[in-house]
Amino acid sequence: EEDHSRPAEPQPAHLTPEEARTIASWDRDLDALTGELLRARQTVTDVPLPATLTASQLLRLAEDPDGLAQELARPMPRPPQPAARRGTRFHAWVEARFEELTLPLLEPDELPGSDAEIADERDLEALKGAFERTEYARRTPYRVEAPFQLTLAGRVVRGRIDAVYRHGDGDETTYEIIDWKTHRARTADPLQLAVYRLAWAEQQGIPPESVTAAFLYVRSGEVVRPERLPDRAALERLLTGETESTHEAT
Repeated sequence: EEDHSRPAEPQPAHLTPEEARTIASWDRDLDALTGELLRARQTVTDVPLPATLTASQLLRLAEDPDGLAQELARPMPRPPQPAARRGTRFHAWVEARFEELTLPLLEPDELPGSDAEIADERDLEALKGAFERTEYARRTPYRVEAPFQLTLAGRVVRGRIDAVYRHGDGDETTYEIIDWKTHRARTADPLQLAVYRLAWAEQQGIPPESVTAAFLYVRSGEVVRPERLPDRAALERLLTGETESTHEAT
């Protein structure tokens, strides 16, 4: 007598060779996806620090080394940033007031004003008016958008200095570096000026003590001159102390 109390055992499916190959490919895909998921969930990933950094990346290293490591490990294209384009236009406008130069082709991180907080065209015009009220509107810079390449701890740091002013002649010559800031808050990192100061001093073959550096917050007209800017040794410790060979991204 037949026992109907238990369900019948499933019969093995009979697969064609094509179906077997398809299922095998699915298994391989699942294995690959599982491996990728496990790697993505790892808490530590070794990321080599590039031999060449932009000045912005060096500042990022000091402020948020893990964030920089993640950006280096998985770079993402930046979305269009109208405020950044207006910031670049502001720098070009300041430059054009003093000499007929055109902005060179730069990488996104090198664009002057790429971190600007300029809301719209009206705000841009207001910013120009604010600059006209500063003391620097009546002073002619010695250099604008001055490129530099500084070697620190075996790595090259590249960037551009907004404006350099020259004072005096001969052995009495000194220089003043000014970085335009269009931010509404005083959030600029003095480390930026330290890099600029050292780069300009070494480029000119003069002691860093002959170079001063300041931020001009254009909106308010306030000039901020940080004291005791880090020297070469301190800047190199930033690189060797944080990431001698690799950096950890969490």
